[in-house]
Amino acid sequence: MNRPLDGKVMIVTGANSGIGEGIAREAAAQGAAVVIDWVTNGEATDKIVSDIAEAGGTASGFQADVSKVDQLAALIDFAVSDYGRLDVMVNNAGVEIGQTTADLTEDRYDFLMGINLKGAVFGTKLASDQMRKQGDGGVIINTSSVHEDWPMPSDLAYCVSKGGIRMLTRTAGVELGQYGIRVVGIGPGAIDTPINADDTPEETEALRRAIPLGYIGKPAEMGRVACFVASDAASYITATTIFADGGLMQKPGAV
Repeated sequence: MNRPLDGKVMIVTGANSGIGEGIAREAAAQGAAVVIDWVTNGEATDKIVSDIAEAGGTASGFQADVSKVDQLAALIDFAVSDYGRLDVMVNNAGVEIGQTTADLTEDRYDFLMGINLKGAVFGTKLASDQMRKQGDGGVIINTSSVHEDWPMPSDLAYCVSKGGIRMLTRTAGVELGQYGIRVVGIGPGAIDTPINADDTPEETEALRRAIPLGYIGKPAEMGRVACFVASDAASYITATTIFADGGLMQKPGAV
């Protein structure tokens, strides 16, 4: 039986934990050969690759810092060298550092923007260069956030980076449509990932109550959303963001 991503080659940046791991595992289960980009914790990468292989899938790890363009280029070269092509690029790597306008510092701003926005911009550029060379289209997925639209006063730079992802997705989607390359953002709401590991039980419960569906999302759910976007089922979707937030943005007073 054919699976939705059979024959596809996918890179997922920041994929050895959190949402990226959820995407990588689901993509492999749906038939894709997956390259798992990572920076720290190689053991976690090895475990994911091993789990995928044991389940009959195909995956490999590659260490690359997405804030460095030469390392992004090496990541794409690795995928093409090992698997022959690139069909789906998932610009997922991201960090969140609490910074208000009052306590913003240049070094923390540059660190966050280098990963969250520069990495996605040049990941889009380099992936689309490869896809145009192949000549048969492709899909670029940018992991954004509800905060591309929704202000979070405690996290100025993070919100700015996600606002940038919004316009990257829309602008690149318009530019690249003529080549059959779709560019789509996925906008998670509250997801159970290491980014939220320091939340107190009270903060977690308050967040859960703010979500109309009544629970905090799981990385595997974001994996299913990303794989839908990567599949032919989403063939007419581009230059937009699909939000997956349990209804959080629509609940009055949730902000």
